[in-house]
Amino acid sequence: MSCYFRHLNDLFAEAGIKVTTANKKEIDKAIHQIVQVPYKNCPATWKEIKVQLSDEYKRKLFLQKLKTAVPS
Repeated sequence: MSCYFRHLNDLFAEAGIKVTTANKKEIDKAIHQIVQVPYKNCPATWKEIKVQLSDEYKRKLFLQKLKTAVPS
């Protein structure tokens, strides 16, 4: 689970999300839903996250969805 989390620390900080052991699974599920990849498919999820973060508009949209999906 969450093999890509270490790459998203800056994004989580920007979203005001503090990742803890208590909320990590919830965040992981929310990210899978945002990128529309079945839960626990880490490689496919990370691949789609990279696509989302490669474009500034898509990045802002991803960030907005993440903020909405995960209460800070």
